[in-house]
Amino acid sequence: MKQFRFKSTTTAAIRAGLCLGLMSLAGLQSAHADEKFTYMTNWYAQAEHGGFYQAVATGIYKKYGLDVTVKMGGPQVNIVQLMAADQTDCVMGSSDLQMIQVREGGVPVTTVAAVFQKDPQVLIAHDDVKKFEDLKGKTILIASSAHRGYWPWLKAKFGFTDAQTRPYTFNIQPFVADPNVAQQGYLTSEPFAIQKAGVKANTLMFSDFGYPAYATTISCMDKTLQTRTKAVASFVKASMEGWKSYLTDPAPGNALIKKDNPNMTDEQLAYSVGKLKEMGMVTGGDAAKMGIGMMTDARAKASYDFLVAAKLIDPAKVEMSKSYNLSFIKDSKVLP
Repeated sequence: MKQFRFKSTTTAAIRAGLCLGLMSLAGLQSAHADEKFTYMTNWYAQAEHGGFYQAVATGIYKKYGLDVTVKMGGPQVNIVQLMAADQTDCVMGSSDLQMIQVREGGVPVTTVAAVFQKDPQVLIAHDDVKKFEDLKGKTILIASSAHRGYWPWLKAKFGFTDAQTRPYTFNIQPFVADPNVAQQGYLTSEPFAIQKAGVKANTLMFSDFGYPAYATTISCMDKTLQTRTKAVASFVKASMEGWKSYLTDPAPGNALIKKDNPNMTDEQLAYSVGKLKEMGMVTGGDAAKMGIGMMTDARAKASYDFLVAAKLIDPAKVEMSKSYNLSFIKDSKVLP
């Protein structure tokens, strides 16, 4: 009897040890599979961020071993400052131009991908305005940040003057009330609000006339690219798969967008997704043949050269080659 009990106890101990070992191994695998990664957007949650939310909602990030948190930005949120303080791993730049300027300002940030092949910035004018040249002499409402972005390009291209500008407060009512006013906007957003207000308007898109900027970037601190190279590569590829999925069926991503931003409506989301598809914002340009999120040396140079020509950066303070790292997106290759 004693011998039997001894064997039973030994067997139980072995089984317990095996169970503990398997649990430990599972724990290690789980920890590896759930590497935390945070990405902060540049505004309240919206369709323009859809691919990132989609990758969370559908488990694409998990497939690549990441536990991703998408945090909302907003008008009072300095996302670059938060990234420099290690509050987020990477951020969504409004444009690659913006990120070059940030680097010139002393923050070692590098752009590794750009979801939008065209910058969605537009001017919205009443229906008597058919082309940019028709805006000469009219009041144009622009945000203060525009003076370090697209406004110098518009002035050089179409002969506008600073005297025409007034501050844009992200409110469409001044435009609605005055037929001699034009305002800035995002292709996928303000035109919809103006349409809903019953005002006939025309939308003039900068990129259709040669504005070089990419938009909706993935931009990270240099130290993140060096110390978390594999995680960044996984995040980039998974995000592009998220965008491909979102443009096919945006429902999962939209559910998370509305959870983060309860003010977002299904109607607005549908309009925005429709515009993204119609204009080939994500899948057009170089992305069509080289993959979603693609950037090229030629476009990078065009953005950099514009900033130098407009005296928006000092080339002695920022090298073009250090503001971009194309290896991550070239390895991604997520075709539309």
